[in-house]
Amino acid sequence: MTASRLILLCMASIFTIPSALADDVSLAEPIVCPIPSYVPIAEDVQLDSGKDIKITSKSTIIEKEQRAIFSGGVTLINQNEKLIADELEINQQQATIKASGDIHFQNQGVDIIAEQFSASQIAKQTSLNNTSYQLANNPGHGAAGRIDINAEGELSLVDSTFTTCYGEIPDWQLKASEIRISVQDNVGEAYNAQFRLFDVPVLYIPYFTFPVTDERKSGFLYPKVGSSSNSGLEIETPYYWNISENMDATITPHYMSKRGLQLITEFRYLSNLQSGSIDLEYLHKDSELQANNDPRYLARFNHTGTLSDNFRLYIDYTTISDDNYLTDIGSQHYNSNDAYLYQVGELSYFSDNWQTTMKLQDFEVLGDHTPGYRTVPQIDISAEQALPFANAIFDVYSELSRFESENPDLASANRYHVEAGLTLPIATPSWFLNSELRLMQTYYQQDVQADSSELEENVSRTLPKVRVHGGINFDRQMSFNPSYTQTFEPQLQYLYIPQEDQSMIGIYDTAQLQDDYNGLFRDRRYSGLDRIAHANQVSWGVTNRVLNTTNQELFRFSFGQIIYLNDSNISLSEDISNVQDSALAADIFLQINRQWQFSGDIQYDTENSATNKSQVNVDYQYSENNLAQLNHRYTRDVSGNSLEQLSLLTNIEINKDWQFIGRVTQDLQEKRSLETYAGFQYESCCWAVQFAYHRHINSYFEEPNNINENRDEFDSGFVIRFIVKGLNQQSRISSDDMLNSSIFGYKRPYFLNN
Repeated sequence: MTASRLILLCMASIFTIPSALADDVSLAEPIVCPIPSYVPIAEDVQLDSGKDIKITSKSTIIEKEQRAIFSGGVTLINQNEKLIADELEINQQQATIKASGDIHFQNQGVDIIAEQFSASQIAKQTSLNNTSYQLANNPGHGAAGRIDINAEGELSLVDSTFTTCYGEIPDWQLKASEIRISVQDNVGEAYNAQFRLFDVPVLYIPYFTFPVTDERKSGFLYPKVGSSSNSGLEIETPYYWNISENMDATITPHYMSKRGLQLITEFRYLSNLQSGSIDLEYLHKDSELQANNDPRYLARFNHTGTLSDNFRLYIDYTTISDDNYLTDIGSQHYNSNDAYLYQVGELSYFSDNWQTTMKLQDFEVLGDHTPGYRTVPQIDISAEQALPFANAIFDVYSELSRFESENPDLASANRYHVEAGLTLPIATPSWFLNSELRLMQTYYQQDVQADSSELEENVSRTLPKVRVHGGINFDRQMSFNPSYTQTFEPQLQYLYIPQEDQSMIGIYDTAQLQDDYNGLFRDRRYSGLDRIAHANQVSWGVTNRVLNTTNQELFRFSFGQIIYLNDSNISLSEDISNVQDSALAADIFLQINRQWQFSGDIQYDTENSATNKSQVNVDYQYSENNLAQLNHRYTRDVSGNSLEQLSLLTNIEINKDWQFIGRVTQDLQEKRSLETYAGFQYESCCWAVQFAYHRHINSYFEEPNNINENRDEFDSGFVIRFIVKGLNQQSRISSDDMLNSSIFGYKRPYFLNN
């Protein structure tokens, strides 16, 4: 009895290994895999208290308490295991158990049919012959000529198969001379394995490993095959390295038939409240470039951490070998048409009433350009204190910045800035009024160069600011549907900043902000501090909303204008008087139902009677896998050129197995295609495949070293990805990566169920 209990417990622990993902299985409709459920053996049998095993049979022969033979409908029941056989023999002297006939074994994780069963407690070996198995609560199943179990709980399947597909001929099947499984080490090993599609061998693998539980395990991930006119045939074979419970790495050889073999590595770490990654992409020699044999690479370091209750650290640094690396080779870290790389390091301290940040910041701008400025460093301190009257708040902001450039013709500078303000906020459910009085003092020390005579070495600028911003909220029940609430929200702002000549100050970190509807009520026109625009202006705006019973916004229309009472504003680029009458801005949002949504915004220049910027989006989402998005974008001035684009993106569920993902982007100004993308995804209950064709315009940068040799205007090619469900993936395959595999990606509407 002891031998049988030991052997059955070993079997129970081993056969739960292949169903390691069963607890996490979440199959989304309509992909529903058939998972057989079997009737438990002798479900109504209850074990007596204190007894571990109960055996029933039609006849029993016991020989001097050394050998027992049970025959005729033998049933052996343990607390967790059950066994049916035609005949069962227990030899206590040899410590063996043998069973023959139609053997049926069950536990909580597996259902097994076998012809023979033998176990030896002395040899610590258990064997089952001519077996077939079905995992519980999991579609994984297969057969094995022999199953061996050792004392350590390791399982060996000889001449075995595994699949998650059903039918006489499975769509895919793994066939191996031997499969070894260890749940303790979370290791599955297959020897002399064939991967078969529709019973046709398509891939032979002498040896590979795979995880058998939900825990992470080192091993190869799914390969990716594709092509592009830039790089030719591309094959990626990522290898995942589970270094420790808080460290891992992914090493991906990336073969490009035109360029060579690239190595892509990603190292990730997590320690208490610190986390980050180190990424390196390296191509030793690019065969496509004839005049330049230098290595091409991209390196990125990202870190986020909480050092203590008050200190925060953030680092994001990226560098590349040449300006056309992203366009030629591409990277998952940046888009191929990105024009700069962000490099920043921040250390922040937070207290109850004040905070400070030290920042090192630089931009690696791509292309033949004049190098810009970097801050080395920038230190800012801000504090606020509530005053004991009228809810007033006194706040102070100060900043110390050092600007340097690689361009010797640009002046380096130190900037000292401090501003103090008094704010009187008044807010009620029906109205608000915020008054602000502020004094801003800035001092510059500039290393003036010979060709920068318009700049002065020492500049002091003192400017006051007065701002009054108020609004009223009206609401009422709508007459045609009392469950809906309509609001009417007018607001008004006056802003005054006196005019001062700032042409003797360089431009270090300042750019013009967007003049959208929310920007109408902003207290500045430029980011940074190098230009503070003269303001004597009134901003007005009106917002009309419709809310449902849960206060969800169904409709919003906002319209407003800035009326300039002064006759000039400081221009960022030329520092001259620029007459402006007014700026109009509006935005609209309409959610017709849970499927349809419309949104748009416009910025209009009344002086030139022209639209500066506009965008319109129409979204339709019938279900998770049926959506369409139409987008029109227009900008009047992008580096001196107008930009107007129309794009259509769609995801269509053709049937329960097939999906189509497509995108078209058209340049209406140049009357040309910017991007075409068409992809199909097939998914059954046990495997999936993604295939996509892409064609998009290339954005190349002129470089002094002439590395951009002979490139086509467009890049085109295909990508194919094959996914086996059941080894380490069982839930529905997402098409998000295909939706985002484009120049602009897919922006999900905020109010739609996604």
